[in-house]
Amino acid sequence: MLKTLIIGGVAGGATTAARLRRRDEEREIVILERGEYISYANCGLPYYIGDVIKSRDTLLLQTPEAMKAKFNIDVRTQHEVIKINRQNKNVVVRDLKNGTEYIEEYDSLVIATSSSPIQPPIPGIHNENIVSLWNVKDTDFIKNYIQEHKPKKVTVVGGGFIGLEMAENLHTLGMKVSLVELQNQVMAPIDFEMAQLLHENITMNNVDLYLSHGVKEFIQKDKQTIVCLNDGQQIISDLVILALGVKPNSSLAKEADLNINERGGIIVDEYLRTSDKDIYAVGDVIEVDNFVLKNKTMIPLAGPANKQGRICADNLVGDCKIYQGSLGSSVAKVFDLTVANVGVNEKMLQALGKKKDKDYLTIIINQKSHAGYYPGATPLTLKLIFDFDGKINGGQIIGQDGVDKRIDTLATVMRLKGTIHDLAELELSYAPPYSSAKDPVNMLGFVAENVLDNLVSFIYPHEFDQLVQNHPNDHIVLDITEDVERMVYHIKDSYHIPLGQLHERINELDRNKTIIPYCAIGVRSYNAARILMQNGFSKVNVLAGGTAFYKSMHYLENNLSVQQQKQEIIPEDKELRILDCTGLQCPGPIMKVNEVMATLEANEVLKVSATDMGFIRDIGTWCQRTGHTLLKSERKGKENFAYIKKDINECPIHQAVEIPQGKTMVVFSGDLDKVLASFIIANGAAAMGRPVTMFFTFWGLNALRKTEKQHIKKSFIEKMFGIMMPRGSEKLKLSKMNMAGMGTSMMKKVMKNKNVNSLEELMSLAQSNGVKLVACTMSMDIMGITKEELIDGVELAGVASYLGDAEESNVNLFI
Repeated sequence: MLKTLIIGGVAGGATTAARLRRRDEEREIVILERGEYISYANCGLPYYIGDVIKSRDTLLLQTPEAMKAKFNIDVRTQHEVIKINRQNKNVVVRDLKNGTEYIEEYDSLVIATSSSPIQPPIPGIHNENIVSLWNVKDTDFIKNYIQEHKPKKVTVVGGGFIGLEMAENLHTLGMKVSLVELQNQVMAPIDFEMAQLLHENITMNNVDLYLSHGVKEFIQKDKQTIVCLNDGQQIISDLVILALGVKPNSSLAKEADLNINERGGIIVDEYLRTSDKDIYAVGDVIEVDNFVLKNKTMIPLAGPANKQGRICADNLVGDCKIYQGSLGSSVAKVFDLTVANVGVNEKMLQALGKKKDKDYLTIIINQKSHAGYYPGATPLTLKLIFDFDGKINGGQIIGQDGVDKRIDTLATVMRLKGTIHDLAELELSYAPPYSSAKDPVNMLGFVAENVLDNLVSFIYPHEFDQLVQNHPNDHIVLDITEDVERMVYHIKDSYHIPLGQLHERINELDRNKTIIPYCAIGVRSYNAARILMQNGFSKVNVLAGGTAFYKSMHYLENNLSVQQQKQEIIPEDKELRILDCTGLQCPGPIMKVNEVMATLEANEVLKVSATDMGFIRDIGTWCQRTGHTLLKSERKGKENFAYIKKDINECPIHQAVEIPQGKTMVVFSGDLDKVLASFIIANGAAAMGRPVTMFFTFWGLNALRKTEKQHIKKSFIEKMFGIMMPRGSEKLKLSKMNMAGMGTSMMKKVMKNKNVNSLEELMSLAQSNGVKLVACTMSMDIMGITKEELIDGVELAGVASYLGDAEESNVNLFI
């Protein structure tokens, strides 16, 4: 009779044993587990600590007695294997209950020793109230410590799955929580921009978040621990939870001279065999193939461990089943949000030398968890990473509801080697409470196809910020939202044309510049992009995710709601007007509030409920700009509530509209010094991102004339005007101290010595900065100047056109 020893239980080991028994009734199967429990729900441990899971017994999935009764498997807990003798095919076991040692022989061996928490050599890390959460013993210690000592301040070190789940559950118990993470983001499997959504929500839940902070030292003082950060900050804590990641428990394999990778993972083949043909390994302890990249990696997750255990058992009885690698699919609850990912992220691709828009593409879209008209719809932010041939590399999704089924759909398509075109074609179930006719996964496919077909191009918040900072004059940021939306929020220096007016006002935009349209979530801005691209605009980049996503990327500077609300107690008998905006996505709630508030009497209070996560942040700004009072805001379940009092002296909406920022000037003079001043002012305004129009009339037209004589047929009077007037900027004279041209020459020489741009350089710079040079057609007719005589790039227009620009400006000069 064959005998199989399995070192370790929990996910990989217990699954291997149960499957092996189902395949081979006669085999002797022994599990040697050094802990007290053979199989427990380690993913549920934080929720037991937080009292979400009430019973400790529900965490214990199998007992040795049950395994013996159901499967005839010999389970020995608190029995630690201390050595593997490959040549003799036996192991040395220590009974931890009495300290005795014995030899156990095997025909085949499975190593399922899992992993252990990382504990770096930080001074003071072994203090009494510092603990890692990894197993039932740790859980019992933390649970008992909380009940005994009733800590009020807790610090969680590490922003991975365990760290975030512990932060949430300790916060739920009423403790003040600080979360410290060495990297610049929590949840390493997702990209930074998606993690910002988590950062925003964590801080909204009043957790102190310390990103890019390492721990220098732990100091014990008066039964408390002072967490000393590298930058000198100190956090006083009654309890410290360490969640710094895990390392594989591979010392047994290493001492047995099995092949190990540089990270300590046991190297196995496609059949999960180690370098010894009679020894297999599964779970956190092994190196696996990355299903997408086909390289080697370590993925310590329960799902892959269970699947490996099943395949390992089948191969132990003679099958040749292949483990094809892991996608790393994962999901976690982080306060109000669910975060999930599958495949690889951008950081992993960039670490391999791959570049965005050259080797791969990304999209970020905002959708609803189900039909918006059905109550309870909540926003989903979805990111997809794919190749130019449509291959899907990875996906990341964050939202309140429906995240898990969308990530699982992506994972399934990826496992079956589907493409973005398959996402578009998936026929998924639809009913209003569950989804939309075009599911968010379908939308990922649609948008990805649009990108590949060059129907849309995106710019991401960090790219946008870099562009604005480094090249402020090369683009126009186009706000296509409605007036009330712009009143609540708009990007600085953006140009406002509501989408419904874009067709009639499209000529206000410069076709030579990059146009960046934006709206709340990106749908209307895509429509705007299609209009622009089909009307001769060759450079159009939609702001990915809209302002909802952009604001989350800048949540620290934009989150003003706490300061703007009075947090008054609303009397229970106070009569309230109720407005239900649940299911409406940005800007829907604000638009509805604006509409309803107009119908209220002074001092009436409107109670608004909304599921949009950004609503509370936006309503504070709206109240501030309209003169209403945000009395209170709160969150209950998945809904945000705002109580708004209509004030007597409300501000009319038109007062909140942005003051025009354009600059216009009439250049009447043809004197060198005055034209110089005009272009210096124009370039300064353009450098600040302001639209500038210079309207040249009468003598000012001479500055725009070409230096070279143009052979054009003219009347006698027109020829005389041409001879008497200076031809071009080089011939202009000073208004004073010209001294027969000597003063003008001296001025030009001084300017050169002082490194001041010449008039010709200033004119060229102005044109490159987008300054609009307009020649008055009426003055041209009077003075006999033709279009052919003017420098390139000058527009011809009348007074009406100039006055149109003047109405959009807050500065108008006559020079």
